Amino acid sequence: MTTKFVRSALATVCAGLVFTAVAAPATIAAESPPTVEHTAPGRGALVAIEAVATLGKKTLAAYLTDRGLTTPSPDQGVHAYRLIYRTVGPDGAATTASGLLVVPHNDNRVLQVVSYQHGTNSLKDGAATVSDDRIDRAIAMFFAGAGYAAVAPDFLGLGYGAGPHPYLDVTSETTASVDMLRAARTALASLGRTTRPDVLVTGFSQGGRTSMALGRALAEGADPDFRLGALAPVSGPFDLLGTQLPAALDGRLEPHAAAFYLAYFTVAWNRLHHLYDTPAEAFATPHVEPLFDGTHDDQEIVRQLPAPHDLLTPRFAERLRHPTGPLADALRTGDSTCSWHPPAPIRIYASPADQEVPITNSEHCRDTLHTHGANPQLTILGEADHRTTPIAALPDILRFFHTTTRSTPPSDGSQN
Repeated sequence: MTTKFVRSALATVCAGLVFTAVAAPATIAAESPPTVEHTAPGRGALVAIEAVATLGKKTLAAYLTDRGLTTPSPDQGVHAYRLIYRTVGPDGAATTASGLLVVPHNDNRVLQVVSYQHGTNSLKDGAATVSDDRIDRAIAMFFAGAGYAAVAPDFLGLGYGAGPHPYLDVTSETTASVDMLRAARTALASLGRTTRPDVLVTGFSQGGRTSMALGRALAEGADPDFRLGALAPVSGPFDLLGTQLPAALDGRLEPHAAAFYLAYFTVAWNRLHHLYDTPAEAFATPHVEPLFDGTHDDQEIVRQLPAPHDLLTPRFAERLRHPTGPLADALRTGDSTCSWHPPAPIRIYASPADQEVPITNSEHCRDTLHTHGANPQLTILGEADHRTTPIAALPDILRFFHTTTRSTPPSDGSQN
């Protein structure tokens, strides 16, 4: 998917039209959804739905295996759809965002929803709605292959979203996730399906943090048709102030990851909170900001970043070590995602071998939840590194979700 087409599609969305401009790959047949046009201005209103892919049971199993998701094997094939919907930006202004909806190929009319929040992504076209190569689309298909309706928001500014991505802005990540659930509800209705009210929430890395915030929003009544059914974050940076930023700045993180996260965070939060007037105030090298324009993936960016100790100016690095004012307030807001008592089962997943998001983040979240009267389980993922923690966690998350529902989603073994 080219950036040129993304801009063209956004223009179509702004006109309030349904678009079907991109065909699925020849090896993956796409089943067209019914035409749906929604012009209501409200948050979560569905603007467009487009069929992305249809995979039979055997094809899906091979697709997941290629991406490391070998167990359990899918129970049925899936249909995947790209949704464009209305939401709000960090400033509360109306905007649009995109997300992936994947439904099982079976005859069940009432589906349980799994909402998956993705990890850090700097590439606009790397979102699950655009790329079938990244793990995020595979994870959504993994849950749909088990019988769930999988919902995966791209967040703002990624996929078909307008503007830059407000990285680690937990407020807009939460509103985008809630509004994606609303859009998915409308899309499912157009496909002749309805949803159960209990939403099963999970997410990885950046999305692990967001999943905690989404769970809290659902528990506090963000939408009367949904409630929190279970919560399973993986490797989330829950403690930016006390763990993640200090570890990135003092050399405890893998150096390339530390430089990437620090640079992405600084550029994105300057857009949100005006951390500097010119890039030279924050960065010791002049070329960092253009790397985060949505056209570069993480590997390309890492190759052009210096080591963490050469990335930031000493004054700005000190400001991140000891934040004050609006920056400190924003960090405390983001770090409050674990400061509540979930009314549903919760299991946190993390690895002591993670050198990008230290397990102390998850230990901090567990302990904070304890202080609010909750009793979460912290599941240790052996020696998995950061990028493989979701693959290690998913089989257990699926079992956990099955046990929290009234009945295991039925299979349709006839699909192949």
